[in-house]
Amino acid sequence: MRTILIAFALILTVGQAMASSEGPELMEAHPDVDNMASLQNGAKLFMNYCSGCHSLKYLRYKRLSDDLNIPEKVVEKQLIFSKDHKIGDNMTNAMPADLAQKWFGKAPPDLTLTARVRGADWIYTYLNTFYRDDSRIFGVNNLVLPNASMPHVLWRLQGVPEPVMKEVHSGGGKPKVEVADVKVPEKGGVMSEEQYHEATRDITNFLVYASEPVKSERRHLGIYVLLFLVALTFILYLLKKEFWKDVH
Repeated sequence: MRTILIAFALILTVGQAMASSEGPELMEAHPDVDNMASLQNGAKLFMNYCSGCHSLKYLRYKRLSDDLNIPEKVVEKQLIFSKDHKIGDNMTNAMPADLAQKWFGKAPPDLTLTARVRGADWIYTYLNTFYRDDSRIFGVNNLVLPNASMPHVLWRLQGVPEPVMKEVHSGGGKPKVEVADVKVPEKGGVMSEEQYHEATRDITNFLVYASEPVKSERRHLGIYVLLFLVALTFILYLLKKEFWKDVH
């Protein structure tokens, strides 16, 4: 019994150590795919700041137009930037993969399913934890994904946060200095800190929608299915009583 308890304690210790090495605590995004205004603003911000490098190849402009209540003419005029793309096309970009590999060291990934793989909180925290790092090619680094080959594309909105350092003691060696948090400059970008958080929350919300466009419809349909099952159960119960009332 004692051996089992010791083994269990070791497992918990290792698990906690792994968790602590995975990066900062994630911020809560609170996505809401029923918030149409948030989704529309997120789509606008994504197309203006992200779509130059990242695609949403499993989502069509037409589906975006229908789901987000954006007229097709508005989508064609303000959200489709390539003359080769039509309203029925998938939301890809025109960046050649070989040049992207050369410029960034790795081709920017498609983001259609990122919210399902990483989670909304990860995306939201990632967008809020860029910081100045002059050793990097684009002059920034990220707490959630260290040494990512991505510039801070939203720097005009937020500014470039400064790193907050701390000493980390491990074992008997000298303490290491690591980035613990980021500090947003008071007059860094065109948005206040609250406005920037709202903007990144909208982008996150839009990517949650893009990862599963049918999610809102599925949830609403699920309510009717449950109500139907409750009603059916009640009817079947009455039917059972009717069949068995003469047996006794």
